[in-house]
Amino acid sequence: MKRVLLPLTAILFSLSTQAQEVASATDHNSPKEFHNSPFDTIKNKKGQILKEIVVTGNKPQKPVSAARSGIKPMDLPQSIQVIDGQVIEQQQAIRLSDVIKNANGVYVSSARGGAQESFYSRGYDISNSTASNMFKNGFRFNAGSIPEVASLEKVEFLKGGSALLYGNVAPGGILNLVTKTPKFEKGGEISMQAGSYDYYKPTVDFYGPLNKSIAYRFVGSYENSKSFRDEVKNERFYFNPSFLFNITEKTNITVQGDYLTADWIPDFGTGIIGKEILNLPRNAYYGALWSNGNTKSASASVLFNHNFNENWKLSFNSSFQNYDRRQTSTSQMSNLDTYATRGDWKRGLTRNKNQEKLFGDQLSLQGNFKTGNIKHQIFTGADWENSLVKSYTFVFFDNAGNIKTTEDKTVNLFNYDKSSESRVVPFASRNSQILSTDAKRFGTFFQDLISINDYVKVLAGIRWSWQESQVTTYKETVVNKVQTVAPENTTPTVAAKRLDNAFSPKAGLIIQPTKEITLFGSYTNSFTPNTGNTYDSKPLKPSIIDQYETGIKTELFKGALTTNLTVYRIKNNNLVQTAAFMQDGVTPNNNPDIKVMSGETKSDGIEVDITARPIEGLSIMAGYSYNDMRYTKTSGLNGSFIEGDRVARTPQNTANLSFFFTVPTGTLKGLSIGAIGNYIGDRIGGWNDQYNNDLTKYPDGIWHREIPVKGYTTIDASVGYEWKKISLLCKLSNITNELNYTVHENYSVNPIAPRQIMASLKYKL
Repeated sequence: MKRVLLPLTAILFSLSTQAQEVASATDHNSPKEFHNSPFDTIKNKKGQILKEIVVTGNKPQKPVSAARSGIKPMDLPQSIQVIDGQVIEQQQAIRLSDVIKNANGVYVSSARGGAQESFYSRGYDISNSTASNMFKNGFRFNAGSIPEVASLEKVEFLKGGSALLYGNVAPGGILNLVTKTPKFEKGGEISMQAGSYDYYKPTVDFYGPLNKSIAYRFVGSYENSKSFRDEVKNERFYFNPSFLFNITEKTNITVQGDYLTADWIPDFGTGIIGKEILNLPRNAYYGALWSNGNTKSASASVLFNHNFNENWKLSFNSSFQNYDRRQTSTSQMSNLDTYATRGDWKRGLTRNKNQEKLFGDQLSLQGNFKTGNIKHQIFTGADWENSLVKSYTFVFFDNAGNIKTTEDKTVNLFNYDKSSESRVVPFASRNSQILSTDAKRFGTFFQDLISINDYVKVLAGIRWSWQESQVTTYKETVVNKVQTVAPENTTPTVAAKRLDNAFSPKAGLIIQPTKEITLFGSYTNSFTPNTGNTYDSKPLKPSIIDQYETGIKTELFKGALTTNLTVYRIKNNNLVQTAAFMQDGVTPNNNPDIKVMSGETKSDGIEVDITARPIEGLSIMAGYSYNDMRYTKTSGLNGSFIEGDRVARTPQNTANLSFFFTVPTGTLKGLSIGAIGNYIGDRIGGWNDQYNNDLTKYPDGIWHREIPVKGYTTIDASVGYEWKKISLLCKLSNITNELNYTVHENYSVNPIAPRQIMASLKYKL
């Protein structure tokens, strides 16, 4: 690690850092408008309406809404990266994974059967259900769906520890999706995207004033597309209405709605024999032709912002979200070496339904004041969440009424013939269990940015978090398909309430020898609740995770060059594992709910971000991330991980480089070209190896479960032309036709998309 960090630190010190927010070129609203950040205002002369202005020069940084506190990025002791709407448009992003190509250090880890995209950062899963780090307009949202990008104003990536502001989140960082808001100028656009594999997507975006105090915006899209994967297709309807009410000069209310329904075909990708990803055609689909899935998500939010004066600001936000995902399909194809003939497989049957209702409230106060010559910028408040989750389990039956887990027939992946496959679900199924989880989160926090003088600042804060959860199980004993009692009508099993609480401190030192340079160091602490119980049936305490970070930020040449160099260590010294033996140390433990805290992981890394605008019309973004996350201490007992192993799904190296140039003047004015390269390094798919004392099956005492996946690079290029109100933009993605895979922990192995072309025609109103 030292051999990597020291030369990089020396070389990149002069390029040191600030991940600058690129403000949207069309962000010119009424003087009364507040943006998603309650303290991000534009003040103009009374009654003046600004026409759209395209700014190609460098712009000053503004507070990032994901930071919540209104602190300027140069004063934050952590790294921030913002991908604005102009970049999203230039790259013709159709999925969040396209946008994330610009965010150094965050990467797609798996496609989860085509149902969703999962993201990792600094070695941690930031889209899991336990500690979701995915937010929309500052509210946690269910990451089980693929979010729509048509309404995105920008995507903010707040790297490192954010537990003080958001409570139970993983330490890798948070992604905040910021949607477009109303404007007091009339305008909008109509666009049509079309591309390879019958991809079609019309989009509308209208905005304007209803009167002097009320503005509106409506974004809607429809997508109908096939895929490079045979039989796979998507159909999505989306709309996002919003209203802005300027109650007074100092008070506004923003009301937003969001609705998405998506029909998709579950796709678990190709097959695996042992640890070998099979060399099969990239387009070949091996799921049952009757497979289907549907996701519905809807949300509504109210954001109230009030400025008492220039120094004190109050915000109250409330949100409700509803999520519903249903799927019926065959499942992943792995461990095929259990069959006599290579490639034979009886496909597993799966049907599930997952629902969540999520309520959230946030109250915060920001203030600026002095004690003597020392300046204070405080941010304090409280937040509340209530999540109601239901997970439905289903069973399948054959014609005789017996329970089935796999299909009757065997298919072979090397000579698969889908011509004889049925497109109608051939098996009856019914619900056998409902798992209902009621989880409540509450937190209160206080943070103070203390400016001792113009050169030295201290950020200090603490959060107290309280969580309560309770699981209720409705279960029917299923023998055959004759159903007598629905699970909803059975006597439920109610588990004891689980209570977790923890303090999450944060401390940072900021040294600014000049206005263009910031050196910082910080310590943050977060916690992760754990499932399972101790030997004496007591709930496990949450794991406490410490994070240390230091770095350098700069804005050079009046913002023409901004760089960010960060070095970090994340340490979890309370790794939870299933107990190998009972409390006597002799009797083997067969209960997966009995666990012990034994072990440790460390995530060490370095990140470099560079943004440059050397000439008018040209923007360059580059980044490199090194991460080494390993199990540094384990029990060594049966079932534990191997000390020293890298954690699965965490590439050691990632990098990105992009540029976009628009000719600002002359004969070729309006012509644009751009490209982006993205590198994901070697990584481990599947699950990490474990010690196993069954020497008959595992002669070396290790259950080998890791799937090595090589690194890869993709390159996209675009060219476009804008004339008056009409623009045409074309993109060729994965120019080299690179073949690689995303591998989920339970072996959903999905190939990345091949070379494709996309074109977008847009008319501005």
